[in-house]
Amino acid sequence: MRVLGIDPGSRITGYGLVEQRGSRLVHLDNGAIFTDKATGFPDRLKLIFEGLSRVISEFSPDVVAVEDVYVSENVRAALKLGQARGVAIAAAVHAGLPVFEYTASQVKQAVVGQGRAAKDQVQKMVKALLGLPEIAQADASDAVAVAICHINSYQLRQQVGPAVATSRRASSWRDYRP
Repeated sequence: MRVLGIDPGSRITGYGLVEQRGSRLVHLDNGAIFTDKATGFPDRLKLIFEGLSRVISEFSPDVVAVEDVYVSENVRAALKLGQARGVAIAAAVHAGLPVFEYTASQVKQAVVGQGRAAKDQVQKMVKALLGLPEIAQADASDAVAVAICHINSYQLRQQVGPAVATSRRASSWRDYRP
């Protein structure tokens, strides 16, 4: 399974490609799409879409994993982040790829083992898990962590999926009796 992880941002969108080969995780590529702050916002969104579309075309991932929006006190920044995230999802869907979403704490839990891990801990663990020669750029490292999170989560869903699906069906809202 080849996963494109995306850490969306309106100024910097990180991406990372990780492939699972048996029980090994193999780093394929990582990088970031930088947009010029002086450029109009719609043009920055276009650059993100085009950049991710090129990455998808070049590496042909099987699935895309995107970090969910972090809600901050700055509403304007959160809205811009949401739009950048939407463009990232649109690029994946446009290419016909399934999209999975993970919160920052889910990513940190999957990579470091602690949902409140510091950014530098995530970067060091990504480097160690994939045997990278150096720590990747911060947004690219986060994107690689999102890809690793998806691979780990996918494996878990495959192992416990039928049991979870059964328990969800049994407790659905349709079974509720006041």
